[in-house]
Amino acid sequence: MAVVPTDSAIPAEDAPSAVEPPPVRELLGAAVTAVGGAERPGQVKMAQAVEHAIRSGEHLAVQAGTGTGKSLAYLIPSIRHAMTSEGAVVVSTATVALQRQLVDRDLPRLAAVLAPELPHEPTFAILKGRRNYLCRYKAAAGWPDDEQEQLFEPREASATGRMVQRIQEWAEETETGDRDELVPGVSEQAWRQFSVGAQECLGAARCPSGMECFAELARARAGEADIVVTNHALLAIDAMEDFSLLPEHDVVVVDEAHELVDRVTLAVTRELSDTMVATAVRRVGRLIEQSVSDRLMEAGEDLKALLAVAPAGRLDELPQVLGMTLALVRDAAAACVTALGPRTAGDKDDPESAGLRKAAFTALEEIRDTAQRMLEAFGHAEEVDRPEVVWLEAGTDRRPPLLRIAPLTVGGMLREKLFGDRTVILTSATLVLGGAFDGLARQWGLGPENGKGERAGWTGLDVGSPFDHARSGILYVARHLPQPGRDGLPEAYLNEITELIEAAGGRTLGLFSSMRAAKAATEALRDRLGVPLLCQGDDSTMLLVKRFAEDEPTCLFGTLSLWQGVDVPGPSLRLVIIDRIPFPRPDDPLVSARQRHVTAKGGNGFMEVAATHAALLLAQGAGRLLRGRHDKGVVAILDPRLATARYAGFLRDSLPPFWPTDDPAKVRDALRRLGGA
Repeated sequence: MAVVPTDSAIPAEDAPSAVEPPPVRELLGAAVTAVGGAERPGQVKMAQAVEHAIRSGEHLAVQAGTGTGKSLAYLIPSIRHAMTSEGAVVVSTATVALQRQLVDRDLPRLAAVLAPELPHEPTFAILKGRRNYLCRYKAAAGWPDDEQEQLFEPREASATGRMVQRIQEWAEETETGDRDELVPGVSEQAWRQFSVGAQECLGAARCPSGMECFAELARARAGEADIVVTNHALLAIDAMEDFSLLPEHDVVVVDEAHELVDRVTLAVTRELSDTMVATAVRRVGRLIEQSVSDRLMEAGEDLKALLAVAPAGRLDELPQVLGMTLALVRDAAAACVTALGPRTAGDKDDPESAGLRKAAFTALEEIRDTAQRMLEAFGHAEEVDRPEVVWLEAGTDRRPPLLRIAPLTVGGMLREKLFGDRTVILTSATLVLGGAFDGLARQWGLGPENGKGERAGWTGLDVGSPFDHARSGILYVARHLPQPGRDGLPEAYLNEITELIEAAGGRTLGLFSSMRAAKAATEALRDRLGVPLLCQGDDSTMLLVKRFAEDEPTCLFGTLSLWQGVDVPGPSLRLVIIDRIPFPRPDDPLVSARQRHVTAKGGNGFMEVAATHAALLLAQGAGRLLRGRHDKGVVAILDPRLATARYAGFLRDSLPPFWPTDDPAKVRDALRRLGGA
């Protein structure tokens, strides 16, 4: 309802367009006061910069350290803008945790606090891809389960069956159909039996459950909201497809923007395997003549035989036999599509048939289009002109080998589709790498500085951190250790870790470059240490972090997925250990292809790709240490290359400005003093 002065002659329904909201600084002050907080200079600076970007239409990249309060700093100017414009503001995040924080805590609190100051109480909604919502029709109709034939282990089948039963029970009571309500979560295999992608969906008008479709209801709520919270993948799909998934908007806030490129890349990466072909053959079933589907089945068997013996890795050239096989798969899938006839033929009065036909079309067209895309990836004589990379991923006990294809860069897509006709604010605690925004800006498709501190169409701003890093933390580089090798952790590293943990009295988060290294360190040190030691994989990450936070002496070892997911303020965390500089694997097909592509264009592929990747992860890992104003401790990086290599300066300039040392005795003494505090 609109809030208007009692002596106003303006009709209530006209009030929103007539009432000018208070300035952003005033709204921010009211919000901070209401939650019992104190004004933070970085937060004020960021809020004013976001407001300026929205007004000017200039894109903004803003680094805001932990404790700045960046959510309020972008939400308040976004809400104010939504009050005075016809469209929503879209806030995109990378993680479910931040989505939940925004929707369950930050936005409800802000809406209540700001309502008296604004034309109407701010509204908000969360919107995800269709696959994230229960499909009522599929759940009721019991469509064939394409995955069932792949369940070979009885225990796995039993576990999936229990998950299916839990989903069925939940389906009777859920009001949103949002998969994230299911705690603990369920496997993708179980969930697929109750969900459909956008291409498989019948559409609300043709589906018997269309009027009560959870995905459509979520879209309807988003269409009426001032602030729409979504994820990077849906943001990318909305920007790049011909159809709109998000409501009308002219401003996008990309939080956790350091993950944007990876999430967008994942959204546009495709794969092809004989299992996909077999699934399509089953889906098309009796809908077409068997001779046509047999042709696709035979092409799939050829693909299976070829991939079974082909070496895994990046494909720099297209082998003739693979080219012929991909062409056979593409043409057979296209023939099946043609044989199916018009998409809506005979479906009006038979929704079940419509669902089966839509599923068949989706599977066939994905195979046809992916095979064609892979063939086109090799049609360039020069490396610099190649737009995509194709690689073969080795099979496992759970799945067969498969071909993947991904773009070498998404910068052009983002520049044209995301940044082209809307204002974008990108924010994270980690955007400045090597002392500049330019590394990530290039990946986003934004131009670099022109040498005068100016950029074309965007501004970079570092609002700092409320923490005094030099007084609160030590950056220790174990310069005396040998360089890390490929054969696990050297004994010298294990001894160093033991001495550091003993000095800290436990209270350690160990971040390792691989799961193998984390497990090896755990096995080697459990008997040496007199404190509890947990390892990622022993239990759910959420429960492990909870145990780590509640018992001060406990240590937790894990790998990259922990680096951005652990938030433990207080005395339970005094020491963060990073075993080595987290460069990408040299044989990573996508990263190595991107590195070579940059070099072919005249750039420094190692620095722009590998070193930037490592700097980002190092900064994220080091950022786990200080999560509250009174936190103190040590970030210990065991890899001596951070002190000796030619690229060391770039990496150190990407880290928070801790007090640096390479003296192990000083570090152990500091940890003992903290332990006694």
